[in-house]
Amino acid sequence: MADTMDDGAQSLDRVLSIEIARVTERAAVAAAMLRGRGDEKAADQAAVDAMRVELGALAISGTIVVGEGERDQAPMLFIGEEVGTGGLPVDIALDPLEGTTICAKNLPNALTVIAVATKGSLLHAPDVYMEKIAVGPGYPDEVVSLERTPRQNIEALAAAKGVPVGQITACILDRPRHAKLIEQIRATGASIRLIGDGDVAGVIHTTDPEGTGIDIYMGIGGAPEGVLAAAALRCMGGQMQGRLQLNTVDKRIRAEKLGLGDPDRIYRLQDMAAGDVIFAATGVTDGNLLDGVRIYANRIETHTLVMRAQSRTIRDIRARHYDLDKFGL
Repeated sequence: MADTMDDGAQSLDRVLSIEIARVTERAAVAAAMLRGRGDEKAADQAAVDAMRVELGALAISGTIVVGEGERDQAPMLFIGEEVGTGGLPVDIALDPLEGTTICAKNLPNALTVIAVATKGSLLHAPDVYMEKIAVGPGYPDEVVSLERTPRQNIEALAAAKGVPVGQITACILDRPRHAKLIEQIRATGASIRLIGDGDVAGVIHTTDPEGTGIDIYMGIGGAPEGVLAAAALRCMGGQMQGRLQLNTVDKRIRAEKLGLGDPDRIYRLQDMAAGDVIFAATGVTDGNLLDGVRIYANRIETHTLVMRAQSRTIRDIRARHYDLDKFGL
C-alpha cells in the first residue's frame, strides 16, 4: 500500500532512507581520512566531493535549499544546485561536515548530515545567524519560547519536567556572544554544557536527555544548521523556535530575496521543516549521538542514524564496508 500523509502532502519513498544513508556514510568516511590533521578546509572539501558523487547517483530531482553557500562561493552543493538522475522532486538541506574544527582537531561530535523533504517543505534559510531554542519530546506545546527570558524558559522547563531547576542542563555554543546568556542561565541554578562547534548535534541531544545529559539548547548559531536541526526534530519529536539575525542591510536584502523579510518573525518547527522528511547523520568522530568512522585493514565501519517524519521511525545503522575501492583505499 502506498504511503500516505495526514496533511495530504506527497510522501517520500521509504527506500530513499537507505539511499540517503549511503550519502552520509560516504561523506563521513572521506572526512574521517583527515581527522586530526588540522586542515579544516581539506576535510570539508573531501566530504563535499564524496557527498556530491553519491547525490548525483540518486533517482531524485533534488534541489539544494541549504548547502555550502551561493554559487559564486561554492562550486559544489551550492544553494539552488540540482542533483540526482531524475525522479521525485525534493528539497535537500545538507552539511557535508558539521563540525569542521572538531574534525580537524579530532574532537567529539563531528557529523555529516543531510535532510531530504518533499518539494517546498524546507525553509530556504540564508547563510546568516539564527537565534534558537529547542527541547525534546514529551512537553506541552511552547513550553519554551524565544519571546520569554532565559530564566522563564529554564523555570518553565523544570516545572514541566517535574525537577528542580538545578537538574536542568542547557547546551550552548562556546562563543563570546553568549556571555550574557550564560550568566543569565547560571543565575537560575541550572547547569551549562558548552560546545565548541556542531549545534545540529546539540539540538538533537535534547531528544535524549537521559543519555546525553542535555535538556535544552539555547543560543545563536547558523540558520542553515537550524533548518537541519528542525528536520531532525520533525522525525524524533521535540520543539524548536528560530529567529533570523538580520542585523545588517546586506543580510536583510539576502533574506528578502528568499521571501524572509521580517526580522522579528519567529519560525517554529513546522515553518522550518514540514511535509515528509528523511534525516540522516553519520558520525565522523566519536560522540554522544554516534560513533565515529573506524578504519581497519580489510573494512570500514560506520554508525548512522536515519529517521523519517511520516513513520516516526529511527534506524540505527552500524555498517561494515568491505569494498574499500569505493572509498579510495
